[in-house]
Amino acid sequence: MSKYIKRLISQGEHQQLDFKFEISDAKKIARTFSAFANTGGGKLLVGVKDNGVITGIRTDEEDFMIESAADIYCKPAVKYTTKKWCIEGRWVLEVNIPESGKKPHYARNEEGKWLAYLRVDDQNLLANRILLRVWKKRTRKRPVFLKYTEAEKKLLEYLRHNDEITLSKFLKTVKINKFRAENILVNLISIGVLKIVFTEKEVFYRLNEPAKV
Repeated sequence: MSKYIKRLISQGEHQQLDFKFEISDAKKIARTFSAFANTGGGKLLVGVKDNGVITGIRTDEEDFMIESAADIYCKPAVKYTTKKWCIEGRWVLEVNIPESGKKPHYARNEEGKWLAYLRVDDQNLLANRILLRVWKKRTRKRPVFLKYTEAEKKLLEYLRHNDEITLSKFLKTVKINKFRAENILVNLISIGVLKIVFTEKEVFYRLNEPAKV
């Protein structure tokens, strides 16, 4: 049984795996719940340091904190399952958070604001308004009505010659207002023409590569 956890730890933290030495703040852990539920699901291993050293959970307080994070500090509540593993005399708590079909899930921060997160590599990043609208559109299965105007034409032409574009660059290139630009991006992402790429510093929009057959 211990081989399973050790194999997970050997992968290091990544898109679908996060380590926590301990859980002392339910609000902070709610961000991870939000990010995993919004981005493909993932596993949280409690009692493991960032460097992969197993320290074990110290009290049963983690169970209460996790329940609070998922049910009280996430909106809507995030579904999860837990399992405890004994590794060389130390207990590791495995928390499984599946991808949600009710995106976006928001996490409440220290100021009481509800913010949505996504998982990028081993980080939880704040979702922007465009991604929130894409999630809502897909969750509600709303039809996408797309007009191929000069703005869409200029955007796609730009992306055929450049790898990516930011919202501000899009506004300067096409010379339209922000509301219309966001609508165009939301629609093109929703139908799979564009994809949204998050980094720590900026958000980019790229042409979605066609699936290889």
